[in-house]
Amino acid sequence: MKRDLTSIFDLTRDEIYEIFELTKDLKEKQKKGIEHKLLKDKSLAMIFEKPSLRTRVTFEIGMTQLGGHAIYLAPADIQLGKREAVKDVAKNLSRWADIIMARVFSHKTIRELAENADIPVINGLCDLEHPCQILCDLFTVIEKKGELKKVTIAFVGDGNNVCNSFIAASAILNFKLNVATPDNYQPNKEYMARAKNLKWTNDPKEAIKDADVIYTDVWASMGQEAEAEVRKKVFRPFQLNSTLLSYAGKGDYVIMHCLPAHRGEEITDEVIDGPHSIVFDQAENRLHIQKGIMVFLCKNF
Repeated sequence: MKRDLTSIFDLTRDEIYEIFELTKDLKEKQKKGIEHKLLKDKSLAMIFEKPSLRTRVTFEIGMTQLGGHAIYLAPADIQLGKREAVKDVAKNLSRWADIIMARVFSHKTIRELAENADIPVINGLCDLEHPCQILCDLFTVIEKKGELKKVTIAFVGDGNNVCNSFIAASAILNFKLNVATPDNYQPNKEYMARAKNLKWTNDPKEAIKDADVIYTDVWASMGQEAEAEVRKKVFRPFQLNSTLLSYAGKGDYVIMHCLPAHRGEEITDEVIDGPHSIVFDQAENRLHIQKGIMVFLCKNF
């Protein structure tokens, strides 16, 4: 049966852990130089409405390491919904490719691709969620901190797509999640209602005081550039800097950021480059988790 990853909610608890086990195995094989061409001769069509470093490079290299081939489709190549209807793009790619990954502006676009494609569709980022990123992040947390049920994660900043996916994952896996955002920048309320172990606050000091993992993201996402100057003022107290982090109650906390980072805005140089940062270990794991996701979806298809 065809499976898609349009949202974290597309997966069960057991399926998430299956992806983590696949990822661990694939990462170990890659580090040891052991061939793992589990998707030999498969093709991945990569649709981009937004620019990308990590998503494009990790999916493309990942597919190559798995023995397949990735095709980059730039914004001007398709113009989803303008040059050609989304459902027609899905139907065409289904005749040629084996998987679709799309990095788009609207969650509606991802849903329409998935509904009309006969092959698995992966959400590489949209306005509502960033599921690949959060699977990567939780895999990294397990590597660094062990069992999720023993970990408290604090997300500090904007209630954006990354934050929404964290909340969705918390609802499924039931780890403790503290979210600190300004009052008018809260995450999706429907997602918040589904998480049983979630605490929201508008005080970042409160959110980080018992955290094992302290996470932030940009204050203005792609498409919100017009709001950037206003957001800089509103979010200033949420910056991860030495002053805020002095309120962290645990000395062995780790710092995470999904990147790209706006250094000097949501995070300072001394924090992102400091001894608590695991930001670039986290970025590396995008390669491994996305290989795990692709193998999982193809294995079950």
